[in-house]
Amino acid sequence: MSERISLRRGEMPKPAARKPAKRPAGRVAREPAVRVPLGPGRMRRWVAGGVAALVVAGTAAGLWLAGVPQQMWFDTARSVGGAGFEVRHVEITGTKYLSKLAVQSAALQGASNSMLLVDLDEVRARLLTLPWVADASVQRRLPDTLVIDVAERKPAALWQYRRRLAVIDADGNVLTRQGLERFATLPMVVGGRANLRTGELLAMLAAHPDIYRRFDAAIWIGQRRWDLRFKTGETLALPEGDAQAKRALKLFAQMDEKSPLLEQGFARFDMRLGDKMVVRTSVDPGAKALPVEGGTTI
Repeated sequence: MSERISLRRGEMPKPAARKPAKRPAGRVAREPAVRVPLGPGRMRRWVAGGVAALVVAGTAAGLWLAGVPQQMWFDTARSVGGAGFEVRHVEITGTKYLSKLAVQSAALQGASNSMLLVDLDEVRARLLTLPWVADASVQRRLPDTLVIDVAERKPAALWQYRRRLAVIDADGNVLTRQGLERFATLPMVVGGRANLRTGELLAMLAAHPDIYRRFDAAIWIGQRRWDLRFKTGETLALPEGDAQAKRALKLFAQMDEKSPLLEQGFARFDMRLGDKMVVRTSVDPGAKALPVEGGTTI
């Protein structure tokens, strides 16, 4: 039996509702791509903007290569310096032997004394070239002061080579050849490259304080071994090799503790023959010559 449809006057029949078509399982419907047309006006604006950016970048690069920004910064820094931000004082601490004038001269060698233009790293690098300076720190104290703290090298000995004297530290660095009278109490090392062995020598002597107290100078013989000279005039010949020299010096210190060897009329103690010690007596008239236990007197 067919379905009857009744219409009222003025109404149009409504189309029957369609059921949505079934989509195959596992497939996702894609939205249609929407393309926005790029109009001529927008294209011209983009091109003009890109060209402007290139022009600005090129101009900036040209100015930089021409040194314009650097000159502007330099002029600004000089103006600030003229307004009172200029190095007028240098405070120096940590110096004992090094002249403060030398430190100040090294610190103020830059192109400008404006506080903004002082390169602290460059100042420190110049200070480190001074022989006495082991390390240094440099700081600004606005408006007008540089603060410099110096760590000095320590004088350890006088080095004599080719009739020239110099003050050296334990690493053999030459500190000064001037004003040596201030360092007259330092021990002396003599010979080519003797300065480079000074630290080892002093450490070996420091292990025997009584011997070290009477030690005066050391001669580096043939780039191989030491002859030690005491303040009382005697000489002690040590063997080659660090271990052998330490052992011989220890034996000499023990023998001297048991029976004094120095200031007894001996001139030279030779310990290059292992456990034996050969002793040369003084040729001065009336000098004493005592037998040495464990050694030979000649």
